[in-house]
Amino acid sequence: MSASNTNDRQTSELYVLTEVAKALTTSLALPALLEAVMERIAEVLAPAEFGVVLLWDPSTGLFRPQAVYGPTFPNLQALRQLSLQEGESVTGKVHTRGETIVLSNEMAIAEFMGDLRPANRAAWNQALDVDMLPRSILAGPLWAGGHKFGVLILGTIQRKKVFSANDIPFVQTLADLIALAIDRARLEAEALASYEAKQADRLRAEALATLSHELRTPLGAIKGYSTALLLDEVAWSTEKRREFLHLIEEECENLETMIGDLLDSSLIDAGQLTLEYQPVRLERLAHEVADEMQRQSNQHTIVLDFPGAFPIIDADPLRLKQVLRNIVHNAIKYAPNGGLVMIRGQVRPTDIVISIADQGIGISPEDLIPLFEKYFRVKSPAGHRVPGTGLGLPVARTIVEAHQGRIWAESKVGKGTTLYFSLPRQGLSADLERDNE
Repeated sequence: MSASNTNDRQTSELYVLTEVAKALTTSLALPALLEAVMERIAEVLAPAEFGVVLLWDPSTGLFRPQAVYGPTFPNLQALRQLSLQEGESVTGKVHTRGETIVLSNEMAIAEFMGDLRPANRAAWNQALDVDMLPRSILAGPLWAGGHKFGVLILGTIQRKKVFSANDIPFVQTLADLIALAIDRARLEAEALASYEAKQADRLRAEALATLSHELRTPLGAIKGYSTALLLDEVAWSTEKRREFLHLIEEECENLETMIGDLLDSSLIDAGQLTLEYQPVRLERLAHEVADEMQRQSNQHTIVLDFPGAFPIIDADPLRLKQVLRNIVHNAIKYAPNGGLVMIRGQVRPTDIVISIADQGIGISPEDLIPLFEKYFRVKSPAGHRVPGTGLGLPVARTIVEAHQGRIWAESKVGKGTTLYFSLPRQGLSADLERDNE
């Protein structure tokens, strides 16, 4: 090779190494990053007509393609169907040996690829649209930080120029760069998982402390009022006794709600939440919940607004009643000065939407994002204690989503909050409704 050709080659390789290094420092997800790298490699490595990055999946014990390149392949995506076992074909052997190899004759290639399983042979033939082995192959292991990640394979199908031993240092450098990027992604994933685990532990500890406090509060009130009623030295009036008993009943209901939320949350975590579908008139459920909640508060006025002939939907009435109760209960709690609570129904072509609006303290924009997360509590005004577990809305969200619906909120601080949830108009009840039209 002349000095001029050598200089040209070195310049091209340096350019590709620079471009690959740039690509590897981007914020692309690993598959997209590897695809970009493959394109840059093929730009300079003349013999390369196709390339594949196969990564080892410890959970399945297989090598699977993460990036493929080959504009001349009739059915390139068929290569993504490959699933190679340890020691199988070029990939398995290079991974085991841990060294870059060049295969430039039919006999060597046939020997390395001879143990391809039928499914992988079919995927290769489908990608090429013909039963043919590569003309030459250059394959390097992807190792970094003591970890084996997979193999980089480049190949020639029809071009006369083939890979040579002179290509090995360049390709091994590329493989090392790719391996370092994969190792970086691995470390970032581990760091993120560790951070999330610590955050989960912290939130769990905070939640337990909050739950402990919230459960003690109604118990303390119940014990205090019942102890007062049992005092022999005090002659309570009938009116005062009724007041104490009413307060005890109220705290028992708070305690029952909290325990119910905890039990439902446990069922959800265990994947045991079940729905019993039947035709449901949602406006009737809303009336029942409104009457129930109205008895608990004389400071709020609960109003319903549903259009005539509101659709019957297929749903679990007990669970939807729980959703309405949780949301209306929240509306009352976070509107300490009373006011109007409006429950409204809206009919759309494919679903129905229920909204519950209050005139309470409102929710700041940063609190709207985690509103439906477990144990999250909206900050209450100074001096106003809002009882609860922070599980009511997450439970409501799970129930709504289990019905193939969605739930969301809109709010302005000091202007009140509106929570919405939608449910699909589909199933037997919707069919019956259409037949009666």
